[in-house]
Parts: sequence; structure tokens; C-alpha cells
Amino acid sequence: MFTYGDIVCIRSDAPIELRPGSKAWVIGVTAEQDPRGSHFAQFPDGTVYLVEFEGGDAIDVHESMLEPALS
Repeated sequence: MFTYGDIVCIRSDAPIELRPGSKAWVIGVTAEQDPRGSHFAQFPDGTVYLVEFEGGDAIDVHESMLEPALS
């Protein structure tokens, strides 16, 4: 769905800790076939993206909580 360097937006209905409505950049991708340690067990099946916000903070976000950013 997304790839490294894409600009995304956190969905408005995402949990508050994900910063709904915020713009971020994809800086990492963990696909379904990648090994999942205990950190990734918290996410449903699917792709998890490491995104970085404008201030430099980065978090892992499941694909269901992201949408393409409007230009």
C-alpha cells in the first residue's frame, strides 16, 4: 500500500496516541511475511509502518490507521 518515503496521514478515527490527522513520512515497513517478535504481536495481521512526524518522533502504525496524505 505504502512504501519508504511516502507521505501519509493518520486516520481521523485512530486512537489519540497515534496523533489522528497528523502528517507523517514512511521510514520503515514490516510486511506480513517478516518475523514478528513480541512488539509486533500487538498489531492485527497486515503491514506495520514506521512513520516519522514533522517533529522527528517516530511510531509503528498498522496499515488500517493510515491513508494517503493530500498534496
